[in-house]
Amino acid sequence: MPSWQDFQPFIVTGLALGGVYSLSGVGMVVLYRATGVLNLAFGAVGAFGAFLAWSLINDHGWPEGVSYLVCVLFGGVVTLAYGMAFGPPLAGRDPLVKAVATLGLALILLGAMSWIWSDKARSMVLPTTKHGFSVGDVLVNYTQVIGLALGVAVTVVTAAFLRFSKLGTAMRALADDREITAALGVPVRRVEAAAWLGSGLLSGAAGLLFSNLVGLDAATLTFLVISSVAAALIARLRSLFMTLAAGMFIGLVNALATPILSISQYRDMAPFVIATIALLFLSRHGTLSTAKGAR
Repeated sequence: MPSWQDFQPFIVTGLALGGVYSLSGVGMVVLYRATGVLNLAFGAVGAFGAFLAWSLINDHGWPEGVSYLVCVLFGGVVTLAYGMAFGPPLAGRDPLVKAVATLGLALILLGAMSWIWSDKARSMVLPTTKHGFSVGDVLVNYTQVIGLALGVAVTVVTAAFLRFSKLGTAMRALADDREITAALGVPVRRVEAAAWLGSGLLSGAAGLLFSNLVGLDAATLTFLVISSVAAALIARLRSLFMTLAAGMFIGLVNALATPILSISQYRDMAPFVIATIALLFLSRHGTLSTAKGAR
């Protein structure tokens, strides 16, 4: 068993990853609540944007700041275009059908990344990674700080937006009943477009951060969506703050398993295991509560 000193750097890594998992999970929860779509292409969209930023910087000499902005905007534009093209035809379909449709987009983007950029190893080093500070014997860079802080900030701001803004109220109304909301005169298409756009922008930001924290690899970044989906499912695709807590927990467990050689090779299973246990516990708890209420 590694010593406490061996675990300390992985606590920092886990908190940073957890923050970005939470960021992604919040984007998925907001989109699901507004449209009923669980976007499994979230990771692939962010990954493509990160590769695009890398190419603009290294192959075309674009300024880093502009390239990073392109990454984020790419996520917003692609996700919005998909939502506007396929959202209306899928509106009345089952959630499973909607999710599988986004999986098709993920596979298309993954194939395009493999074709355009091949499987050659690349690295995305953000300027914030080059600077940091020490906490005891652990060096913390500012990208890790941004990953954690952005996850918390987006959760708080999004919760406030959904609660107090007119557009946020319309999104919550759509989650409750789409037909009644439309009958009350709410511009459903416009509200859904805002949800698709916001979720896409978050996917671009998450892809940029992940490309630095875990590496610029198409398959890895595409399937990191699994951890974000796990966080969203633990929160039952409802609570933003539970999504934040779940994302942080998954990030920590995943990172802290790394120095333990006997289980490190299985650490990618952590999101599945945690989500399964949490869902079983929550389902049992909900059943018991219902039974008590019936009495």
